[in-house]
Amino acid sequence: MLAYLWLWYSPDLMAAKQWAAQTTHHPVVIIGVMVIMAVTMAIGLPGSIGLWLIAPFYPPLIATVMLTLSSVVGALGAYQLAARAGQRWNPKGLTLKVMQMLEQRSDLMTQCALRILPGFPHSVINFAAGLRSISLRTYLLAAALGLSIKWGVYSSAIYGTLEAIEEENALQFDVVLPLIALAGLLLAGAWYRRRVEAARDA
Repeated sequence: MLAYLWLWYSPDLMAAKQWAAQTTHHPVVIIGVMVIMAVTMAIGLPGSIGLWLIAPFYPPLIATVMLTLSSVVGALGAYQLAARAGQRWNPKGLTLKVMQMLEQRSDLMTQCALRILPGFPHSVINFAAGLRSISLRTYLLAAALGLSIKWGVYSSAIYGTLEAIEEENALQFDVVLPLIALAGLLLAGAWYRRRVEAARDA
């Protein structure tokens, strides 16, 4: 985030920033970024590139819709890839642990919780769900709900911070609140991931 702020407000890059702000609202660019994000998530790569190409340039509500739609499409693609692989794929490590967990609990709230937690790889959830062929309807609903909450917090934090710095008023409550929520999600995600890894080792 610090590196991004430095780039965002670097005097040498102000022209590039203005060009990017104008270009990002072109329909072709919007669709292109969303497609790239969906494809990267479908093949197991992080979708965070979409976050940094969308969140700084759009209001949080619009950014959340764009990010959630791209992520859900990517999650569906990853699910289908894993489901087709079937028995030919022998996962290990965290993917195997999540598969075992989804065998026991694949309800809507559990999947939502996994989606919301930062630091928990979505590719692991997507592939584990596809390999176990859990209910596609519940899977997509959980992905939409969980990711909309997560992307909403991320988008608000990024957009609000950049806007506050630009206006030289960074201590507004509506700017600090998403950052507090993000910090809470990060702590919860780190705790849950350690718990899963400890259970795997045991």
